[in-house]
Amino acid sequence: MKILTISNKSEEKFLKQKTVDFDFSKFSKKEIYDLVTKMKKAMIENNGIGLSANQIGLNYRVFVAKVPSENGSKFYAIFNPKIIKTSKEEIDFEEGCLSVPKKYGLVRRPYSITLEGRDKNNHPIKIKAWGLLARVFEHEVDHLDGKLFIDRTKNIRDSVTDEKK
Repeated sequence: MKILTISNKSEEKFLKQKTVDFDFSKFSKKEIYDLVTKMKKAMIENNGIGLSANQIGLNYRVFVAKVPSENGSKFYAIFNPKIIKTSKEEIDFEEGCLSVPKKYGLVRRPYSITLEGRDKNNHPIKIKAWGLLARVFEHEVDHLDGKLFIDRTKNIRDSVTDEKK
């Protein structure tokens, strides 16, 4: 599955547009399951830990994520996500993106968030996330809002660097 990148101007233009809410009434359960499966496969094949629908050319407000943690990892498929609360504490952390290949930069984001949305069965969900999970959720919601991590950093690099150097 092809991931849209900023190296193609028409793809970059699409990536920088805000996505539209996912309308569950227009899709069967099988179509929704297939969409989630397709997005999860694309994320894993490209070694990502998050992927928004617009990164594969779909104008829907949905993302998938699978973030490693001490307790293993949990897969998320979140439709119509909205960040409703952020912590005052913010941290800088190195980010990269499948749509901005081989580029990295420090991005300041809230350490913890509360996210609301819908699961694949259109049930309301609310998730409190912190650390890397919160960062991935924030990064993917940015995608759905037409923002890329390079819009949030001033120091874009071609590789992850050790800040102590």
